Amino acid sequence: MEITIRPAAAADVPAIAANNRATALETEGWEIGSDQALAGVQAVLALPARGFYLVAEADGEIVGQCMVTYEWSDWRNGEFWWVQSVYVLPRWRRRGIFAQLYRTVQAMAEKRPDVTGLRLYVEVANKTAREAYARLGMRRAPYVMLERDYARERSGGA
Repeated sequence: MEITIRPAAAADVPAIAANNRATALETEGWEIGSDQALAGVQAVLALPARGFYLVAEADGEIVGQCMVTYEWSDWRNGEFWWVQSVYVLPRWRRRGIFAQLYRTVQAMAEKRPDVTGLRLYVEVANKTAREAYARLGMRRAPYVMLERDYARERSGGA
């Protein structure tokens, strides 16, 4: 089966939103409402300065995805691209779909002199994902991520 990697389009919003909901539930046990998920995806597509999605498609079905957002680095005078909202449908895992998505992002970034590197974060207990990222050449950064998540606090999440 051939997998096509392409930029997301408006017609992909429901599938991406459903995948984002599945990711939140699977990785953090957080149930995101469908309206919230749809609005979040639409916001990215409506304002490309926020980022972009790539999708992996097989026979007209979105089987995987990732989003890229931007972080300005004044130290490097360039952008880091953050790979986020990574998801592959369970029945499509272990077929190299995320690797194809990642390599597409990497190729896009390497063509742009203003992109200084790629970053991503991964849930600490997700050993499978950490190993997959390492196989693709990602290495552990010398930082610890801290946050204050107002959205989860407002929704009553942990």
